[in-house]
Amino acid sequence: MDAKVLIEEGKSVLGIEFGSTRIKAVLVDEKGDPIASGSHEWENELADGIWTYSEEAIWNGLSDCYSDLKKNVKEQYGVTITKFAAIGFSAMMHGYLPFDENDKLLVPFRTWRNTITAEAARLLTEALNFNIPQRWSISHLYQAILNGEEHVPSIRHFTTLAGFVHFKLSGRKVLGVGDASGMFPIDSKTGTYDEAMLDKFSSMIEEKSFPWNIREILPEVLSAGENAGELTVEGAKLLDAEGDLLPGIPMCPPEGDAGTGMVATNSVLVETGNISAGTSVFAMIVLKNSLKSLHTEIDMVTTPTGDPVAMVHCNNCTSDINAWVKLFDEVGKLMGVEFDRGDLFSKMYGVALEGDKDCGGLVSYNYFSGEPVTGFSKGCPLFVRSAEDSFTLPNFMRMHLYSALAALKVGLDILTVQENVTVKKMYGHGGFFKTPKAGQTIASAAIGSPVCVMETAGEGGAWGIALLALYMSTKNEGQSLASYLEDVIFAGSTGTELVASKEDMDGFNAFMKKYVAGLSVELAAVQRLG
Repeated sequence: MDAKVLIEEGKSVLGIEFGSTRIKAVLVDEKGDPIASGSHEWENELADGIWTYSEEAIWNGLSDCYSDLKKNVKEQYGVTITKFAAIGFSAMMHGYLPFDENDKLLVPFRTWRNTITAEAARLLTEALNFNIPQRWSISHLYQAILNGEEHVPSIRHFTTLAGFVHFKLSGRKVLGVGDASGMFPIDSKTGTYDEAMLDKFSSMIEEKSFPWNIREILPEVLSAGENAGELTVEGAKLLDAEGDLLPGIPMCPPEGDAGTGMVATNSVLVETGNISAGTSVFAMIVLKNSLKSLHTEIDMVTTPTGDPVAMVHCNNCTSDINAWVKLFDEVGKLMGVEFDRGDLFSKMYGVALEGDKDCGGLVSYNYFSGEPVTGFSKGCPLFVRSAEDSFTLPNFMRMHLYSALAALKVGLDILTVQENVTVKKMYGHGGFFKTPKAGQTIASAAIGSPVCVMETAGEGGAWGIALLALYMSTKNEGQSLASYLEDVIFAGSTGTELVASKEDMDGFNAFMKKYVAGLSVELAAVQRLG
């Protein structure tokens, strides 16, 4: 169907994802092809030692993002949007948003980026014999209990950012299983929270005699393809400030950015994986067999249909690169030169491939915040070189691209070397892969396997949640998400596959030796300067 007619008849599907630095909306047709988009830039803030986004920033950002989409649709097709076939919302996973009986947020949103729950994460991991990272929602809740925070007895439900947005627009307190797996451990056999672990957690807090139990305050878990409610009158007003959007639109389960990344890269099948690289970076591998041992560097989460996934999540990726590119942009302005920001990024990434394979000895740590995979609760961006190192622009940029994935490699080596996990192919998506070959080459060098980037990789998680909404609204009875993606969305689409050379891989390994040896230098920087 013609895109204009599709939009006019309300048969297009909308996906919106709240990323770390951008809220993005993607509109797709009945085949899943993007036909329009909109966005809103935003940034987290450090308030009273907590990384957060204000409620005002959330709702203003959502409204502005939708307004941008609406404007672009009007300009492209001459149509004013009034309805969709389905809507889906996704966001950064984890974090902490607790509400009272009146659905009032009790404390400012505590994002995944915070590393303030070390004690809770350690105690939960020991008690449950399951890795519970600091950023998980249950870690934040338990740390609040350990701290004796006064808001805890008033909690009546808590959720993630995606769950919060979905609740405000639909009235339903639900989560997709992938996002829920970053709140509390999931039993893949039942598709919901692990009952034995729920019992164990209840016993851990029994003496507190809270007027709630953990089962009551967690969101209901739904799987991909299930209906998660409809857009309410109030929700339509929150989304479309101009009031043109009609209520009653079906909504799919809200998901986390990990799940939407798997969908957007067609990596929900066993032994496939993906790397999502932007402000943070994570790699996901769908497992054939359970891991032999507990590893605190590895998260166990799920696909949007509940299959087990090993995840390596690192808090820091491109923020340091962004800061340096901004500095070079300022140098240009000082010299009277105005750069196109996208072109500047592309050239800076591209020049990295001209650098020495080992970055000429240069090393950096991109720790804007803590990095639990390497044992850091706080961060301090650091660039180190000796007088003998080759300090050139190509080496400088190659170093930053290596550094962006260095902590990730520490975690992936545990899976591939210690656990013998097989990865047939990794799919890359996110801003790190926008420049052809650059990020892809570096990622392949880090992983030691082929990396494929699809043509739609730049659409990212917003496209992924749009596909989940489309799947809910159009799937055949009994059709699995994996077969839907393979047979309908990605049929005939191969993407661009690249394997780094042995020299590239050896160069990354040489960089890693220096990187690991210098972690004590980063620790000193955090302690003395951070």
